[in-house]
Amino acid sequence: MLKLLLGREDVDPDKPDNSGRTPILWASRNGHDAAGKLLLGRKDVNPDRPDDDRRTPILWAAVNGHEAVVKLLLGRKDVNPDRLGLVGRAPISLAAENGHEAVVKLLLGCEEVNPDRPDVRGRTALWFATWRHREAVVKLLLGRKDVNPNRPDDNGQTPILRAAKDGHGAVVKLLLAHEDVNPHSPDRRGQTPISLATVNGHRAVVKLLQEWESANPDRLNL
Repeated sequence: MLKLLLGREDVDPDKPDNSGRTPILWASRNGHDAAGKLLLGRKDVNPDRPDDDRRTPILWAAVNGHEAVVKLLLGRKDVNPDRLGLVGRAPISLAAENGHEAVVKLLLGCEEVNPDRPDVRGRTALWFATWRHREAVVKLLLGRKDVNPNRPDDNGQTPILRAAKDGHGAVVKLLLAHEDVNPHSPDRRGQTPISLATVNGHRAVVKLLQEWESANPDRLNL
């Protein structure tokens, strides 16, 4: 059906709907890579055109974890893989939040992508992956030298503080294993990871932090 429609002179393959969403954007959002290939074969289709919420086709593909579509779009020189959408969220940030490991790997392979780029509230891809307990994505991001594991959001909450607050023990372990992580950095209210874990009743996390302090006495004043 799509082939038939694209063969007509009276059909605009890049015409947006009332929300600014074009056919390539809808194909990307829903993971229809075959339709995406057909549309990307047209010179009159803009593969980087955002909708009214400033979300591009690659951003929609990333947020929904459509690896094949992301690959297609990354093969285009006229697609910006780091273009920001609403509230300053980049494709890698949204893919990380939703735990789409394969998509995060693809985006990390792009020189244009800044994996440590914060949104309007100072939250990075690592921050979101930590918050949502996306252990595999946290591992990927911690393996990057251009990702700051101590970068706080606008409230002063670092990734390890967020993980401790929510009781994500596996993520706390990963962060503590990283030599650059400071588990004592307080937020704007002066609350530390161990104090928040204690207040919220996360005994396992409190134990992890206490054991780390006992094993690393020379790092207590980081």
